[in-house]
Amino acid sequence: MTSVLFVCLGNICRSPLAEAAFRAEAERLGLEVEADSAGTGDWHAGHPPDRRATAAAARNGIDISHLRARQVRPQDFDRFDHIVALDRQNLRDLQRLQPRGSKAELSLLLDHVAGREGQAVADPYYGGDAHFDTAWADAAAGATALARRIAATGLSPGQTGEPRQSEGR
Repeated sequence: MTSVLFVCLGNICRSPLAEAAFRAEAERLGLEVEADSAGTGDWHAGHPPDRRATAAAARNGIDISHLRARQVRPQDFDRFDHIVALDRQNLRDLQRLQPRGSKAELSLLLDHVAGREGQAVADPYYGGDAHFDTAWADAAAGATALARRIAATGLSPGQTGEPRQSEGR
């Protein structure tokens, strides 16, 4: 089973939106995946998503109110096949935190969308509903493209097409 962790700064706006959009697309495609989200910072740990993120997801038919923020942990780099940052600063932080020899493939979410490579999902925290709707649209585009890539290749990072050994997850 392929596993994906979405990461933003506080894990209350962008990364829970990306996690939810990815789960929805994976379900639609019939993929068996593990998905989660986290933040590089810890100040929102244990808190639900920002109410405006919850509202943006709800406007798109998805409930994220049950999610709770957490901070990225060293073991995440071996637990997840893909760790996907929502912006360049968080990608740099993840690259700095990644233990040598860990299995996770790091990427920027919008790198999975043709023509959007290198772009960030803008942080909507200091904006209004329109900013959260834009963050949803960008997160959903990246998450959908990633799910479709996984569905098309059937491979996780480092796989060569040989059957994957069970890792007891």
